[in-house]
Formats: sequence, structure tokens, C-alpha cells
Amino acid sequence: MTASLSPSAQKVKDALEARGFPHRIIELPESARTSVEAARAIGCQVGQIVKSLIFRGGGTQRAILVVASGSNRVNEKGLSELVSEPVERPDADYVRLHTGFSIGGVPPIGHPEPIETFIDEDLLTYEEIWAAAGTPRAVFSLTPGDLIKMTGGRVVSIK
Repeated sequence: MTASLSPSAQKVKDALEARGFPHRIIELPESARTSVEAARAIGCQVGQIVKSLIFRGGGTQRAILVVASGSNRVNEKGLSELVSEPVERPDADYVRLHTGFSIGGVPPIGHPEPIETFIDEDLLTYEEIWAAAGTPRAVFSLTPGDLIKMTGGRVVSIK
């Protein structure tokens, strides 16, 4: 029998199950806060790591979620064009307020309210990808199709 999940990871598990996704959450013995750490801990390519990045609309102050391949950087100018307003990187308090999770553990789902989501098209090149599950040590595997279904996100080029 495995140990129970941390409260944040359990929250993600509950959100997955509520949407009909029976994905198993794994709590790793080492940190997976960065894409490189996560890939090393899991034993996959950095590109298979789903980075859940929160941006703030410069005018509206709304939260915007970009789920990016771990090997890519987000082109903020391009994202600004997609959302029709400048974007900025918010502080940790803003991220926690809008997602319910700390930076380094933000999952693609399970937030207090829906967040407009953009999915990096490069994630679709993998059969299996790995996302954070509420803490810097918790992850779950999924397919790109699952990611699209569970987030309702729009697939775009983020580079």
C-alpha cells in the first residue's frame, strides 16, 4: 500500500477524477521544480515536461495559463498578441491566489476558477508527457490529447 498523497497532490487527484481522468499521481523523492530536475527524476526528455506558467494580463489583470514544453521558452510578445493585451510574469502570491498552488507545483487543472489556457504545440509531438501535480515533487503522466481535453486549452506556437 502506498502512502497517502500530500494535500496539494490529493487536490489534483480529486480534480482529475472529477473530470474522468484516472491518472496516477507519483510523489518523487527529489524535487521536480524545474523541467531539468523533473526530467532527471522521471527519466524522460526535458521536452516531455509540461511547464504550467501563469501570466497576468497587463490591462485586465486576469490570469493566463501557458502549458509549455519543458524545453521551450514562452515568447511573451507572441502571447500578448494572442490575448490582445500586454502580459507580465506575476509574483508568487498572484500565482497561488489564481491557481491554488505554489510556483514549481502548478498543475494544468484543479484551479479555483477556470483560467484561459494555451497549450504549446510542441507537446503534441510526444506520446507521453508529465505535468506537475500540486507540489514540486508530485507529477502525473498523460497524453497530449488528455491535456487538451482536461484544460480546454488552445494549441498554439509559444516560441
